[in-house]
Amino acid sequence: MRQIILRAYSAIKFSRRFLFKSASGGLFCCLLAMPSVDAGADLLTTGLQTVDLVKVDKSERKMYLLSGGKIVKEYRVALGENPQGHKQQEGDERTPEGDYTLDYKKEDSAYYRAMHISYPNAVDVAEAEKKGIAPGGFIMVHGQRNGLGWLAPLVQYFNWTNGCIALTDAEMDEFMNLVSIGTTIRIEW
Repeated sequence: MRQIILRAYSAIKFSRRFLFKSASGGLFCCLLAMPSVDAGADLLTTGLQTVDLVKVDKSERKMYLLSGGKIVKEYRVALGENPQGHKQQEGDERTPEGDYTLDYKKEDSAYYRAMHISYPNAVDVAEAEKKGIAPGGFIMVHGQRNGLGWLAPLVQYFNWTNGCIALTDAEMDEFMNLVSIGTTIRIEW
């Protein structure tokens, strides 16, 4: 199947020029808008693989989409303002650490689009109860704040969330297309 798609892409790539007859019988050339060869190849590669793990390295501020142990996509992310260490309680501005599940998509978010992370789990809740604090929650992988996506080239250089993991809006569209509900997300320092 992959070979067929790659051949089709190659055929389209090389036949971007089409000749049309004008009303006077002359010929003119029309170029079709096509993605760059690198972008197209990248989309073909990730589009044919099932993402089975999302891995976040908080120390590098990177997110990796993996399929069968191989990285198929990499993103630079923004995290909570206090990223080092596991989220302990509501308001600590930390991004949790550990294995969680991406358990639902949220299209009506205050941040472009979002996918929920299953924090807090039973261990997080028990630890918070022992300390007499609220563990917090509603941690998401999300895009930019609605209406401010144009600021992403600047704000993605800072840890600006309250504990979530932020991508640009375009990256969030790609993430939502490549990652299924039920996929494990592993977050570590």
